[in-house]
Amino acid sequence: MISGNPIHILQDHPLLDASLLATADNDRVLVIIQLSGGNDGLNTVIPIGEYSKYYNARTNIAIPENKVLKLMGNDATGLHPAMNSLQGLFAEGKLNVVQAVGYPQPSFSHFRATDIWMSGSDSDQYLNTGWAGRYLNYDNPGYPDNYPNSNKPDPLAIQIGSLSTLTCQGPAVNMALSISDPSSFYNLIDGTDATVPNTNAGYELSFLRRIAKQTNQYAARIKLASDSVTQQTTYPNNSLATQLKIVARLIKGGLQTKVYMVNYGGFDTHSGQTTATDTTIGTHANLLKTVSDSITAFQTDISGLEIEDRVIGMTYSEFGRRIKSNASGGTDHGAAAPLFLFGKNVRGGVFGNNPDLPIAATVNDNIPYQHDFRTIYNTILQNWFCVKSTDQLEIMLKEYPTIPLINASVCGIHNDNSIFAKDALIYNYPNPFSSQTKVEFKTNGGHTLLQLLDGSGTVIRVLVEATYSFAGMNSYNLYGTNLPTGVYYLRLQNVDKMYVKAIVKM
Repeated sequence: MISGNPIHILQDHPLLDASLLATADNDRVLVIIQLSGGNDGLNTVIPIGEYSKYYNARTNIAIPENKVLKLMGNDATGLHPAMNSLQGLFAEGKLNVVQAVGYPQPSFSHFRATDIWMSGSDSDQYLNTGWAGRYLNYDNPGYPDNYPNSNKPDPLAIQIGSLSTLTCQGPAVNMALSISDPSSFYNLIDGTDATVPNTNAGYELSFLRRIAKQTNQYAARIKLASDSVTQQTTYPNNSLATQLKIVARLIKGGLQTKVYMVNYGGFDTHSGQTTATDTTIGTHANLLKTVSDSITAFQTDISGLEIEDRVIGMTYSEFGRRIKSNASGGTDHGAAAPLFLFGKNVRGGVFGNNPDLPIAATVNDNIPYQHDFRTIYNTILQNWFCVKSTDQLEIMLKEYPTIPLINASVCGIHNDNSIFAKDALIYNYPNPFSSQTKVEFKTNGGHTLLQLLDGSGTVIRVLVEATYSFAGMNSYNLYGTNLPTGVYYLRLQNVDKMYVKAIVKM
């Protein structure tokens, strides 16, 4: 399907109408940045308020406390010293730090964990569609038949790179196109409508020809959008920045594409995560500097291009790393980790509490999740893409709350940034305990979930799951006779508020 011959447009075509491109700048866009390999969240977002426990767990790679970048208005949490660009973005109110994002039974396999994040599935559920693909199918029923058309002339999603991933896989086809460069992507041969035999092979041939023809039409739109932007901000010289620069050009060029995906790898830091003489530099520091500088350059660019009202971005990695570092100066596969949302229309701030670290972490200890990653997805769907709450089940397949990460007024949603208001409490006594402890928790009413997680971050018991009609205090007697000694976590979720507390079984 690919040749070295460029397409030459010899006549006007409605899909190439520049005036149509010019009026397409009112659609909202999500840019997803996948950090492949499993980013070490504890050395990315550093729990200053738990610093002694953090340092004791990873003396060979811990960032010195005086080198941690402070976040304006938050003395308990800081960033890796290589991320000064994101520190500035945070000060501008254009960065959300979402603490301890994960799910109940975490997978420590790169491949399976990536599938879970891309599909939005449970650990024991195998889906062949992606969460963004289901959204795009919901928004564009019948795709790919009769696409592109005058109302939807552009690709629904674009992934910068050679392969389409599960994220944008719809029920029938992948809803995304994959490109490396708009100019080289344009070098595609024309489609054909020749008759095909009435056989299985004929059906496959007609499908390939139809997709090729659609791709050619999309290619012309992509090239026109890309070429219409002649001036951009200076980006760092790295692969992530190059991908984000292409995304900025296509958005400014007028494409109505809703979802863009880019990828940056190398985060599987089992060894040599830092240098031995200076833990603030090394492999992980270089990775984080690339992420920080590239996102900031992108945000500066879309601001100068006057499109930042339309765009938010999200980073994610398939899992975090263990609390305790290993003897090779690295970290092994773990559970929950922080993620970033960025853009002019994010609420700005740190969402969630610092992880409650054990005093003496073992090699098996993990950070328990506070926020289910599907809550982030559902928040984006309802508060950014304005999906009706009654329709979220069609896309997310289960009910998930939203949290106030995004300025959702354009969707007619007004919510207070109250995720940190200490109006929901959980505590237990005695703590430590041997055979029994009484857990008391306060709910503001509505759906309430109380879970018990082990040290690896895995949910081992659902203690309470109920819908309360009124606010008030409630209690639960936790019997721990059959629990091995060690650190456990109580996780309370009351609608959109999440709290995690460490408890110890003696």
